[in-house]
Amino acid sequence: MEATNILPILKKRLAFLSGGKDRRSGLILTIPLCTEQTSMEELSSTLDYLLGIPSDKCKARGFTVIVDGRKSQWNIVKTVVLMLQNVIPAEVSLVCVVKPDEFWDKKVTHFCFWKEKDRLGFEVILVSANKLTRYIEPCQLTDEFGGSLVYDHMDWVNKRLVFEKFTKESTSLLDELVVINESEKSNQLDKERPPDCNFLPSLDPETVLQTGHELLSELQQRRFNGSEGGGVAWSPMDDELLAQPQVMKLLDSLREQYTKYQEVCRQRSKRSQLEEIQTKVVNWLEGPGTEQLRTQWGIGDSIRASQALQQKHEEMESQHSEWFAVYVELNQQIAALLSAGDEEDLVELKGLQQQLSDVCYRQASQLESRQNVLQSAHEFHGTAQDLSQQLDGLLGMLCADVAPTDGAAIQQTLKHLEEKLKSVEGSLAGLREKGQVVMDQMSNQTTWSYGKDVPIENKENIDHIQGVMEDMQLRKQRCEDMVDVRRLKMLQMVQLFKCEEDASQAVEWLGELLDALLKTHIRLGDDAQETKVLLEKHKKFVDVAQSTYDYGRQLLQATVVLCQSLRCTTRSSGDTLPRLNRVWKQFSVTSEERVHRLEMACSFHTAAEKVLVQASPEQGDLPVELEQETYEEVETVGKALLDRLTVPVIFPDGSEQYFGSPGDMASSAVHIRDKMKLVEDRKLTLHEEDEEDVEQLQYDQIHDQDKELQDDEELQDDQELQEVDKELQDGEELELETDTQKS
Repeated sequence: MEATNILPILKKRLAFLSGGKDRRSGLILTIPLCTEQTSMEELSSTLDYLLGIPSDKCKARGFTVIVDGRKSQWNIVKTVVLMLQNVIPAEVSLVCVVKPDEFWDKKVTHFCFWKEKDRLGFEVILVSANKLTRYIEPCQLTDEFGGSLVYDHMDWVNKRLVFEKFTKESTSLLDELVVINESEKSNQLDKERPPDCNFLPSLDPETVLQTGHELLSELQQRRFNGSEGGGVAWSPMDDELLAQPQVMKLLDSLREQYTKYQEVCRQRSKRSQLEEIQTKVVNWLEGPGTEQLRTQWGIGDSIRASQALQQKHEEMESQHSEWFAVYVELNQQIAALLSAGDEEDLVELKGLQQQLSDVCYRQASQLESRQNVLQSAHEFHGTAQDLSQQLDGLLGMLCADVAPTDGAAIQQTLKHLEEKLKSVEGSLAGLREKGQVVMDQMSNQTTWSYGKDVPIENKENIDHIQGVMEDMQLRKQRCEDMVDVRRLKMLQMVQLFKCEEDASQAVEWLGELLDALLKTHIRLGDDAQETKVLLEKHKKFVDVAQSTYDYGRQLLQATVVLCQSLRCTTRSSGDTLPRLNRVWKQFSVTSEERVHRLEMACSFHTAAEKVLVQASPEQGDLPVELEQETYEEVETVGKALLDRLTVPVIFPDGSEQYFGSPGDMASSAVHIRDKMKLVEDRKLTLHEEDEEDVEQLQYDQIHDQDKELQDDEELQDDQELQEVDKELQDGEELELETDTQKS
């Protein structure tokens, strides 16, 4: 069992080996029980792991188990003690149960232990923490039991993980190195069998060796400090519990096999050089270098694959460097032959020298071209990987639920999305540029095979590059579509927040209008004209309030529609709609009361003015019946208006509110009473004037009758005179007519 398999359980510190020893040199196993319920399964796993660490020699000396029951119940302590019988019955020498200050029932505990003593196979004692030193030395106890032994559980777990990791890696590396070394021996015996040059250890031997030396050095230093009584005290990582000899043994074996492996590598290199020198010109032209260049045409499908290809290319360049060294040696040998050769051999030697130079330079050119392609491909795949991560991050943001608190947070998130999308667009443009560079380089790439330029078939590579770019374009397009949807959703959420905010503002405005109506709209006017003006102003004021209410209703309706569109079931108008309706109802009741008062005031002033205007000379007198009705109307409406001023506005919820202050209402009432008194005074005055007018009317009637008689007599006299005149005129005309005839 490895620590990594039960690491969460080990961190719980259900049990631990502090490194302390009892007086029989047996290891001390501590089980600190806590107030919470302890999982017996996890405790059993912890004990199995801990008991697998010490050597058989340590186990033979037996364990002293300290069960700390000070924070636990007796039933749990008993269960743990009984469990020790199944887990480590043979290794347990003594079990010390540390009892709490408020001890369990002594009879019960003593009876239970006495009953199970023979079956348990080990001794169980109950002891207080301060008396634990009777059985164990204080220097071997941790501070929780009053001892001086220093123990850090997490440090122990971390060191244990390092030890197990080193053991696992070193064992695996040893097996690989043994296989490599044995394979090399088989190749040396079987000359026809090609060596497997690509078989490399999966781990770096130098790194593993360094880890082991650091671990060993730390353990030795800890042991030395513990023996001197200073620094870190004795811990389970030392000696038996850490198996320090095992670390040393693994290091020795690893160094031995690594030395053999280095020798194998050196032998491989030496054989390769010898073979290259032996083959010289023939193998130079038809050797593995040309074959590798001819077959190495891939660019990989990821950044890791391109790095692997670059590493292979570097290895190939390293091999070609050795071939170039052979070329230099051969060129020097040919130059020496040319200086001492015959004329017949000069042409052939110069041709061979020129051929070698052409081959070398062509190989170098192909290597450089291949290196450029791999470098461009590496940059292309790196850009593709970065773009893929950006798209994944953008997709993660788009797939996450949006739960902003306000419009500003939404704007910030939307801005972040736009920046990420813009970054993706820039990366995609860079990917296209790098992809085009790679395709251009591959289209110009050729290889040399047996003296001929052969174009390399790069259709698969080009298809891969185009496929990657198309795939990234599609992913980017999908993200753009999702960003558009998210943008619309966020804008709707901004509108939702705005509608909710404006709706609340509309409620506040309506409340302010109601407050203004109650506190400032208290005048009833001094006359009918002013009251009518106040009525017109009030209608406009009500129109403003109605518009505000309609605006709030529209906003809340828009909020509902937006919530349905966003499928935002958790959001609603809350108390905004009830508050809006409540304020509007209060305003409506108050407005109606204001209209009634103004209309009554208008009727009162109109009737009063009908009476009062009789004092003006240019105004005619009212009929007696109408005048009496007007007086009654003034009195009735005035009293009703005065009564209404004393009544508060009663809202639908039963609450009451007065217009203005009591002083304002008193001032309006005084003005109405004054006007009613004026009308009453005018009524009395007109009554006296009416009596005088009756007498004058009778006198005028008699005078008019006398005047009519005189007028009739004068008219009769005038008629008689006219008749006489007419007769005289007719006589004169007759005489004139007679005279004319006579003539």
